[in-house]
Amino acid sequence: MFSRWSNSHNQENDSLQHESKVKELRAALGPLSGRSLKYCTDACLRRYLEARNWNVDKSKKMLEETLKWRSTYKPEEICWHEVTVEGETGKVYRANFHDRHGRTVLILRPGRQNTTSLDNQLRHLVYLIENAILNLPEGQEQMAWLIDFTGWTLSTSVPIKSAHDTISILQNHYPERLAMAFLYNPPRIFEAFWKIVKYFLDAKTFQKVKFVYPKNKDSVELMRSYFDEENLPTEFGGKAMLEYNHEEFSKQMIQDDIKSANLWGFDDKLQSVGNGHSGPEIATEPVCLAPLAS
Repeated sequence: MFSRWSNSHNQENDSLQHESKVKELRAALGPLSGRSLKYCTDACLRRYLEARNWNVDKSKKMLEETLKWRSTYKPEEICWHEVTVEGETGKVYRANFHDRHGRTVLILRPGRQNTTSLDNQLRHLVYLIENAILNLPEGQEQMAWLIDFTGWTLSTSVPIKSAHDTISILQNHYPERLAMAFLYNPPRIFEAFWKIVKYFLDAKTFQKVKFVYPKNKDSVELMRSYFDEENLPTEFGGKAMLEYNHEEFSKQMIQDDIKSANLWGFDDKLQSVGNGHSGPEIATEPVCLAPLAS
C-alpha cells in the first residue's frame, strides 16, 4: 500500500514540476502572435521539453528554431496539388487504419520511388507528416510508421545527405511525434545504408526504430502488439488486402487541405486553386476543424 502511495505521490510531483516547466518555457519564449501562437500549445511545449529532458533553455532554443523553420518552409501551407506527382505510386501515404493506441499510421514504400527531385520528395513527406498530425484523434499526439522494403535497392535509396536532412527535420521540428517505426523485412544490402544513417538518429529516436523479419518471432510479436492483425496489410504479415488508390487518396487529401486552411487561416490560397487557377478542383463544403498540428 505504501509503495502504491509513494508511486502515486511521485507521479503527482512530476506532473506539477512538468506543468511548472511548461509555464517557464512559455514565459521564456515571450509574446507570440499569429501562427506561432497557434502552434505553441501547452501540449506542443511539453513535447519540446520532453525532447530536451525538460531543460527549459535547450527546449526554448529548439522551439525557436522550429518557429523560424516553419515561418520560411511553411509546412502547413503545402497543398496536395503541389506534391501529388510524388504520391502517384503510393510510396508514402496515410493508412486508413490506426494502431492499437489510436495513432495515425504512415505507410512508406521506398521501393516505389518515382521521382528525382529530392526537395519535392521532402516536401511530400513533410506534407504527409502534417496531414498525419491533422488527423490524430483527440488525446493522441503521435504517429506510427510502417516501412515496406519490397523492391528496395541501393539505386532507389535516397542519398545519404537527403536521409540526413529528412531525419533532421523529423527530430528537430516534430519532436515526440514518432511513436514507433517498423522496418519490415529489409534486404541484407540495406545494412550498409543503415550503418551510416543510424548515426544521424538521437538516442530516443533510435530506440523507436524496430526491424521486423517474418522468420523472427519476437520481432513479429512486437509489431503485432501495436497493430490489429485484421488491419495490418498482407505486405506486413497481416490479413488486410490494402491497395493504394491514388485518385481516392487525392480526394481525401483535398478535403484535408480545406481543414488545414481553415485551421491555419489561409483559405484564400485554396480559393484560388478552387477557382481553377491551378491544381485539382476543390469543393467548398463546410468541414470540421481538426486538432492543432502543433
